[in-house]
Amino acid sequence: MKTRMTELLGIKHPIMLAGMAFISLPKLVAAVSNAGGIGMLNSVAYSPDQIKDVIKQVKSLTDKPFGVNATLIFPNARENIEIALEEKVPIINYALGKGDWIIKAVHEYGGKVLATVAIEKHARRAESDGADALVVTGHEAAAHGAEIGTLVLIPSIAHQTKIPIIAAGGFCDGRGLAAALVLGADGISMGTRFMLTQECDMHPKAKELSLKATMEDTICSEKIDGLPGRWLKNPAAIKMAEGRPSLFRALSSALQIKQMVDIPLFKLFLGGLKQRGVQDLARQALSLKGLKAAIDDGDLETGVLPMSQAIGLIKDIPTCKEVIERTVTEAEELLDAVRKKMTS
Repeated sequence: MKTRMTELLGIKHPIMLAGMAFISLPKLVAAVSNAGGIGMLNSVAYSPDQIKDVIKQVKSLTDKPFGVNATLIFPNARENIEIALEEKVPIINYALGKGDWIIKAVHEYGGKVLATVAIEKHARRAESDGADALVVTGHEAAAHGAEIGTLVLIPSIAHQTKIPIIAAGGFCDGRGLAAALVLGADGISMGTRFMLTQECDMHPKAKELSLKATMEDTICSEKIDGLPGRWLKNPAAIKMAEGRPSLFRALSSALQIKQMVDIPLFKLFLGGLKQRGVQDLARQALSLKGLKAAIDDGDLETGVLPMSQAIGLIKDIPTCKEVIERTVTEAEELLDAVRKKMTS
C-alpha cells in the first residue's frame, strides 16, 4: 500500500510504532521496521551515555528505516536527540516543544522529522517550522493527547496543512487504517496494538490482564504523570488521579528517577517546573516508577500502564509482522468493498 507516508519514509506499509516509554525498545522497534512499518525508539528511559549504544542495537537488528522519539519537556530529551543527530538516525519524532533546531539538523544529513501534535495551532506551527509530516494524536490515544477525538481532529488538520499526516489514537486494525485514509491521513501510528505482540518485552501477566480490558476500562487524567493522558483504569491509576503529591513526595520521587535514568537533580526540577510545578515532578516520577512495575513485573495493582480505547478491540498477541500484514490486507479489502458498494 503506497501513500505519502510510505514514500516519505521509504517504507512498505503506512504503519508506525508509537514511541512508548519502556516499551518501544530495540527488539520491538526492529521488528516493526523489518515487517515494513516504521519502528520508533523511545528515548525517555535512557541517559545520553546510554542512548548511543541503544541506537546501535537497533541498527544491528534492522537495516530498514527507524526513528527516535523524544518528548522535549522531559529531562535529557535535548541531549538524547543530539546523540541521535550524531548517529544520523533516519527519522526523528518530537513532541511537546519547539522543534525547529531538530528539523534544521536532520535535514542537513537528509533525514526526516515527524512532529507529534494534538491541536490545530501546533500542527500549523510544526509545518511552518519545516516538519516533514505530522503525527496527529486524537483523544482515544494512550498517554498524552488533547480533548478532540480522531474523527474530527484528522480532517480538520488535513484541511489546514499540506504535509503528510500519520493518525494516532484508537487505531489497531484494518478498519482503523481504512478510516484514517478516508479522513485525510496517510497512515497510522499504533501503540497499544504493538504493546500486545510477541516481540514486546512487557511482562506476560500485564499482557494477559490487558487483553481482558474493554474500551471502557481506561481513565483520562492530567494527574498521573503531570500531563493530560489516558491510562488503564486500575487501582494505582485511580488513586494517582485522585491524589495530590506533597513536596516530600516530589523530593523522594526525584531521587527515584535519578536512580532509574541517571538524571541530575537540577534537571529533574527544571523539568517539573516546565510543566506546572513541583507536584508534576512528583507525578512524573511516580508514573515512571509505576510504568516499570507494570511493564517489568506485570504489577497492575501498584503499577500504571498507558492504554488506548482500542484495547477493547484487541483479542490476541501475534507477531508484529502478522499485525502489519493483516492490518494492510484488511484495509485494502474494506476500501475495495466500499468502492464496489458505490458503483453497484
